[in-house]
Amino acid sequence: MSSTSANGGVGGYVYLDHAATSPLRQEARAAMDPFHDVVFANPSGSHRFSRVARRAIDEARDVVAEVIGCRPGEVVFTSGGTEGANSAIFGAVRRNGGTAVCSVAEHHAVLHCVEHVAGRVLPVAPNGALDARLVRDTLRDGDGTSVVSVMTVNNEVGVVSDMVEISRAVRRRAPQAILHTDAVQAACWLDLRDIWPHVDVMTLSAHKFGGPKGVGIMAIRDGLSLEPLIYGGGQERDRRSGTLNVAGIVGATAALAVTHASRPVELARVSALRDMLVQGLMSSVEGCSLTLSGGAAVPGIVHVCIENLENEALLYLLDEQGLCASAASACASGAMEPSHVLAAMGVPKSRAMGALRLSLGHTTTENDVDAAVRIVADAAATLRSRSGTAGAR
Repeated sequence: MSSTSANGGVGGYVYLDHAATSPLRQEARAAMDPFHDVVFANPSGSHRFSRVARRAIDEARDVVAEVIGCRPGEVVFTSGGTEGANSAIFGAVRRNGGTAVCSVAEHHAVLHCVEHVAGRVLPVAPNGALDARLVRDTLRDGDGTSVVSVMTVNNEVGVVSDMVEISRAVRRRAPQAILHTDAVQAACWLDLRDIWPHVDVMTLSAHKFGGPKGVGIMAIRDGLSLEPLIYGGGQERDRRSGTLNVAGIVGATAALAVTHASRPVELARVSALRDMLVQGLMSSVEGCSLTLSGGAAVPGIVHVCIENLENEALLYLLDEQGLCASAASACASGAMEPSHVLAAMGVPKSRAMGALRLSLGHTTTENDVDAAVRIVADAAATLRSRSGTAGAR
């Protein structure tokens, strides 16, 4: 069970990695508890205990539909955002044939799917977003495009896509195509009801907004035909077979409901914390610069690049000093390589190697921000003193 320290951190640490996973909300924990041992039955059964479980699923579907702005029958529960993205892309191509299209800056759950079916990968603007004009100029009616997948909020740098204009471009140039959005990073910061009217499929992951891991949500517009990714007992109206994770679904729904209800207050609170964090980093960490200009990213993601540092070594020191963060870079062939998102944005490799993502959420406090600035500044100074690059800019 996670705990909050006197300094505002989680479990004694300063936790600024909410974009990777957010601590379980107490509302989710409380909602889940009865379904672990009291209401344990399979919701597909016919006896009274199953009916209680089924009622909980139905109520959860109603709540999710209200938050997204869709119909309850359009809600499908999955194992997470990755399954949802795979279902949307593979489901469209396998059912309708044609080509899948996405941007080069998508999460790998989308990007690898599109590459796997030999789809088209479009470049992005220097801010990491897909330009709707490029979509309009690339797609052609009758070119066989079956699905276009665009993330609402980029998981690394936090830039918000213009889903309204992208939708217009897709509808105008490839009206036969299904438009899917990976909204995994959007639920905390954007009103999903503003997005749903413009897309055909939306996918979410519960652990990004304080729900349990291993639970996802898909909204699939009525009348849309996707080939199922998982076959079996025909659950979820034959769209996703498998025994429903009742406790997880109830917990995910509770977390989504409180996230939606508290969003206006949290937007203001986290925006203020974000501004404090940015100001502190810019004034205390030598060679630190924002990857995106102010206001271009959602409040919960602060992405910076620190000159003359390698983030692998930086993250090691941050962890030693009690700060949880990420660099959004991967290890390939034994050598650290910059993030594919930063590469797509045209960020020089020398700068991208010093990338650091600090992501805020519902447990973040002013004490966390103050501590994070101090820890990052100390760690950067330590690494520079070791390498002899202090004072370099």
